[in-house]
Amino acid sequence: MGIDEVLKLIESLRDTDILEVEVAEGDRRIRVVRMAPGTTAAVVPAPAAEAHAPAAATPAASSPSDNGQADSADSTYIEVTSPMVGTFYRSSEPEAEPFVKEQDRISAGQQLCIIEAMKLMNPIQSELNGRVMAILVEDAQPVEYGQPLFLIEPA
Repeated sequence: MGIDEVLKLIESLRDTDILEVEVAEGDRRIRVVRMAPGTTAAVVPAPAAEAHAPAAATPAASSPSDNGQADSADSTYIEVTSPMVGTFYRSSEPEAEPFVKEQDRISAGQQLCIIEAMKLMNPIQSELNGRVMAILVEDAQPVEYGQPLFLIEPA
């Protein structure tokens, strides 16, 4: 199931009384849960055995806090979350340029960061085209499963 299909699923559930839905496709699962009125639904994949699992995307009505842009109630960003517990790295080496910076245009399949878990370097790639609106984690910081890493404005 691609990001477009996930977004369509979320949109179709928005005006219903359904609070939770789970879709399984092969060994990949996506669960959408409506937490409470006024909050956004979360989309988080079930843990995968594969070390190079793509990052999850969670629609979130929010705006970046540090780049000086005005808040807009109509703005919707995709929240890229960590698919595992580990250490977040913005670049391949300490002195290297980061994979992405805020305001960078990105395309599906482009590497956003690395999460080191159990001495394995796991590249996290974008599942959509868009623009990086915020990077929510500092370089070399520990992250938890499902923790927001980036806010992406879909193209």
